[in-house]
Amino acid sequence: MNASAPSDSEDRMAQAAREAAERARKGAENPEPSLGARLGQIGILGWTIVVPTLLALLLGRWLDQIFATGIFFSAPLIMIGAGIGFWSAWKWMHRP
Repeated sequence: MNASAPSDSEDRMAQAAREAAERARKGAENPEPSLGARLGQIGILGWTIVVPTLLALLLGRWLDQIFATGIFFSAPLIMIGAGIGFWSAWKWMHRP
C-alpha cells in the first residue's frame, strides 16, 4: 500500500465532513421558523378543519329542523365538512 495514498476510511471521513458542511450552509440559508410561527401554523390548521365542519353541521341542523328528520342531514354533512376541512389543511400544508 502506498503511504501517500489516503485510506478508504479517510475518504469516507472527508466526504462526511463535506456533507456536514453543506448541511450547515443550507441550514444557515433557510433557518427553521420560530416557535411562535410554528404555533401559528398549528392554529391555522385547526381553524381550517373546524370551520368547514361547524358550517356543515349548522347547515345540517337547519335542514333537519326544516324537514323534521332528526339527524338525517346533520350526520352526513358533518362528515362532508370534516372531509373538506382535512382536504383544505392538507393542501395548505403542501403548498409551495
